[in-house]
Amino acid sequence: MNKQKQQNVTIKGTKDGLTLHLNDTCSFAELLTELKTKLLTNKHGDADQIVTVYVKIGNRYLTTEQETELKALIEENQYLVVKQIDSNVILKQDAVRVREESELVSVTKVVRSGQVLHVEGDLLLVGDVNPGGTVVAGGNLFVLGALKGIAHAGYRGNKNAVIAASLMKPSQLRIADIITRSEEERSEKEENIMECAYLDDNDQMVIDRVQTLPHLRPNLTRVERRI
Repeated sequence: MNKQKQQNVTIKGTKDGLTLHLNDTCSFAELLTELKTKLLTNKHGDADQIVTVYVKIGNRYLTTEQETELKALIEENQYLVVKQIDSNVILKQDAVRVREESELVSVTKVVRSGQVLHVEGDLLLVGDVNPGGTVVAGGNLFVLGALKGIAHAGYRGNKNAVIAASLMKPSQLRIADIITRSEEERSEKEENIMECAYLDDNDQMVIDRVQTLPHLRPNLTRVERRI
């Protein structure tokens, strides 16, 4: 009995459109040949409907040119539009970037006027940020000291990032693209309380006691596992 030939292309219809599952062990040329045949055989979409296509390529790495070629082949049918191409493969530089963005960096120093301390992930600064000094993080900012300069958390657009400081008297706070300046007058009682800044559901900057964070940002417990 002849062994049934493995299918390199599987097409499944979903409520969101079409999902193409592409074999990751055959050659790219074989993949394109079978895909072209199946797309010609199975007509999808009509003059009144655009069909969204999601492509799953498994453990296959595609170059930019191959991605372009694959997308062009699928979209030869004018009613098919490729929404996303998903791969389980990640490049070394992308892996390094992901690691940096999820890493907690601990620094002990005073950030003086004119200095900028910048990290890709979360920053734990043991020291002060003097007026004119700037600290920037892709994630959260924790200052075990006086924050009197500029603090920017979530600089890549993460609105869930928070800023916490032992003494919160910044010249400017920024989370993602939301900016606020600190109040000019703070009571002595307020100055003795460790505070945090976060964005509420309306993208308004809120400064509150740091004790509110476990409820507001429960995912911050991941820091405990990284220390």
